[in-house]
Amino acid sequence: MCHERYVANDYRLCGHTVRLPDVFIECGKPNCRYSAYHNPNCQNCLQTCNQIRGYPEQYRPLINSLCPDCVARAAASRR
Repeated sequence: MCHERYVANDYRLCGHTVRLPDVFIECGKPNCRYSAYHNPNCQNCLQTCNQIRGYPEQYRPLINSLCPDCVARAAASRR
């Protein structure tokens, strides 16, 4: 089943969270309405094909460093 993936990186050293763009995960099944492999001319789509997307996958890694903004700020203050 096709679904979305939400990723938010949590940075331990500064406590900030950086949300990345959502990603559409393709299931590759011809009987999924949202799949690129689904026939656009499907005659009985409502009866034979999956009409809903799966639950979003949420991925939130904890990274043991500063976020990119804090790294850039620290580098700029050293100049």
